[in-house]
Amino acid sequence: MEAVNQQHLQQLIDSFANKDVFIHLETTNGSYATHFNEKFFNAGAFIRNVQLRYELGKIVSDSPHRVGLKLAHGWVYAQGITHYEVDEQGRLLMAGLDYEGKLAVALQISETPFAY
Repeated sequence: MEAVNQQHLQQLIDSFANKDVFIHLETTNGSYATHFNEKFFNAGAFIRNVQLRYELGKIVSDSPHRVGLKLAHGWVYAQGITHYEVDEQGRLLMAGLDYEGKLAVALQISETPFAY
């Protein structure tokens, strides 16, 4: 993965607009954080293979970035995106890595379902 180039990432996000796509969205603050500090509040969210169509996608703010996808009746967004790549299957993979390089948020867009 490479650090976000906002203009290039915007072009990639635009390339999936107005298509039926599958989304993977995940946030985590460390699934094992409570093993190191029992008072640490562990929270996260996970969706995979939700099919949707967005009419507009935007990347905003300085790094870390917010990526939002405007749907017909709302928004999906991920805050904290720092890196991205297009993989060999043509999927747009975006990630937010914390200061230790650990995954904090992932937003992925694909025209085909993600493996389980």
